[in-house]
Amino acid sequence: MESQILTVDGNQWDAFASDAGWISAAEDGKVLYFPQLPFELSPAEQALLRPELLRQGVRNISRDSKGQLKGVAGDETAQAQVGAMMARFASQATTLVDSLLPEYSQYLRAAPTSLRPTQVSTRRQSWRADDRRLHVDAFPSRPNRGERILRVFSNINPHGEPRVWRVGEPFVDVARRFLPLAHRYSPAQARLLNALHVTKSLRSEYDHLMLQLHDGMKSDMRYQRESAQVTMPFPSGSTWVCFSDQTAHAAMSGCNMIEQTFHLPVQRQYNLQASPLAILTRLAGHTLI
Repeated sequence: MESQILTVDGNQWDAFASDAGWISAAEDGKVLYFPQLPFELSPAEQALLRPELLRQGVRNISRDSKGQLKGVAGDETAQAQVGAMMARFASQATTLVDSLLPEYSQYLRAAPTSLRPTQVSTRRQSWRADDRRLHVDAFPSRPNRGERILRVFSNINPHGEPRVWRVGEPFVDVARRFLPLAHRYSPAQARLLNALHVTKSLRSEYDHLMLQLHDGMKSDMRYQRESAQVTMPFPSGSTWVCFSDQTAHAAMSGCNMIEQTFHLPVQRQYNLQASPLAILTRLAGHTLI
């Protein structure tokens, strides 16, 4: 398997001139890895990074574009420190993406910033929610009709612990393997789910197939063990970027990771034929949205 991880040198968030190779790699589902690009924390911010920072009953801490903070356990001082740190990361992640992929800039829509202070390897979840299993991102309640999911991750672990991922085979290989096993799309079922507010909008055939790939990958333990993949320990102080709806990935261990998600209209990619929507459309042989 061709390497699914491309290493990019540089240690300044705003110093990456756009490069055709990086653009092509990202849109082909590869991970852009920046080993020398840390998200710098003050000593006071480092001291915050402990499991107890996460309020009981929630998976992650989040901060939306309006500054609304959710999931923090602590007093007003801790809340303010966490909010300021996450706002700074959102700004730096935006600067990085603008440098790497400048034609996206005016079309990107920022999702909430996420801080994940707890250990991945010991988290108990259902098989569908278990991100230790290789998957591509797709969400049952949030149809997106091909909109891309671009994510910037940084390992901010203050104790030097890596964030260990598995990165799997190219998306086209995933689709060829699991598309023949997918249940048939039902427009009537999609309308019912929308009417019952199970989904936030009408689930298209594309959204249905992406969920089928997500669930097919996670439920197939032989695939999890034997498919083409690499284990990648992202060290503390490193950053990585990928389209998580296209990169087969699994988070195996590590704590204290910060992440910024962006949504991009599929028609605003550099290469329209590289998207999961285009790949699934070609394989299915008909329009999916």
